[in-house]
Amino acid sequence: MDAQLDDKQPENGQLDDSQAEDVQLDDIQLDDKELEDTLAASLADLVPEAKKVSEDEFVEVVGGALEAVGGTLLFKMCVQNEGEGQHVAAASIGDGGNRQFLLLTLPTGGGALKVETTSRSTNPVAGIAAAYAGLMDVFKTAA
Repeated sequence: MDAQLDDKQPENGQLDDSQAEDVQLDDIQLDDKELEDTLAASLADLVPEAKKVSEDEFVEVVGGALEAVGGTLLFKMCVQNEGEGQHVAAASIGDGGNRQFLLLTLPTGGGALKVETTSRSTNPVAGIAAAYAGLMDVFKTAA
């Protein structure tokens, strides 16, 4: 369901819970920090903190959250980062010049889900998200 935003934005730049549910993130351009915070807040109650997380559970949580905000899962993988296993997913929100790329990471042993824009991320996987999306765009055009 698409919603129209009035010209009056909240003072702190954040959407309240009722607005966040009704607004597709690709309808507005959020700055990186707002985008990270909005998606992280929507995922906070969905991820178990203290149990091992399977790849299927990770994909289910990330996929549901991205669907709720109009995002697209680009790819997912399991990697070792600083000696710890991590589930990593790259996603995009928006189209064309408004497209933003996200990196979602979750330790395989459980813990907090980290959501960050690829432009702010120091994770090596962040560098391939935009390139992968561009490749998929070329494939869609060729098909």
